Amino acid sequence: MYLHLGNDYVVNDKDIIGIFDIERTSVSQITKQFLAGASKNARVVTCSYEMPKSFVVCLDKDLTETVYISQLACSTLLKRHRKYSQ
Repeated sequence: MYLHLGNDYVVNDKDIIGIFDIERTSVSQITKQFLAGASKNARVVTCSYEMPKSFVVCLDKDLTETVYISQLACSTLLKRHRKYSQ
């Protein structure tokens, strides 16, 4: 199955490591370092230029992490996943 992250961005749900609320997790220093490192290595994809609400970490086939910044809330992404994975 695939999960639509917003606009034209879709990821295979088997590649998803985690879906995180950007407001709650970005207060942690570790998360800030992780996101900064991903950005520095050009592994961040911005799905929309609206206010970001979540980020999705995926593991590619070559075992590299890609971070997708989405304007959709974690709860919306979870509902989409549950709806289409049945």
